[in-house]
Amino acid sequence: MRYSPDMPMRTLPDLTGLSLGEIARLAESAQLPPVESWQPAHCGSSGMRIARDGTWFHEGSPIGRPAMVALFSTLLRREEDGRHVLVTPVEKLDIDVELAPFTAVEMTSDGSGRDRRLAFRLNTGDLVVAGPTRPIRIEDGEDGPVPLLRVRGELDALIARPVYYELAELAIADGGDPAGVWSDGAFFPITGGDR
Repeated sequence: MRYSPDMPMRTLPDLTGLSLGEIARLAESAQLPPVESWQPAHCGSSGMRIARDGTWFHEGSPIGRPAMVALFSTLLRREEDGRHVLVTPVEKLDIDVELAPFTAVEMTSDGSGRDRRLAFRLNTGDLVVAGPTRPIRIEDGEDGPVPLLRVRGELDALIARPVYYELAELAIADGGDPAGVWSDGAFFPITGGDR
């Protein structure tokens, strides 16, 4: 994967000044490469790793440019066997992912109860509105609950601890049984998967 100065770079949006409708429009208008339709030959390893905290590494060193991380994130795909790969029309390279390739670092809520919509900003600047095709789920991990948000395809974002606490506060305020949150017409329990 070669970087070109002609490749578009994204700026990270600030959710505090946007309505949820504006956030949803931004999320839907994101133009991503058609990585699901590209079927190049496997070429080996990219030498890249995404740590549990969302930090991207190349050959052991952190990638310090957020714009590069954002660019590479648009080329991610998860294969049927669970491997993560970076894909272009001419090559496919393995990338090691410790937990999830994205991290949900900010959340905004609009409405309440069944009429609520939740939007998340990822560490890559992407915007995701949780709903039927982008569910929130909680898996049981070795160190406790692992909150995840489906981003696209089979790719997930780890919901950062402060954002997870915000979700828990919303669920407690709603008082439902089981505890959970609504977003875009879908209900998401926020208890562990095996509990």
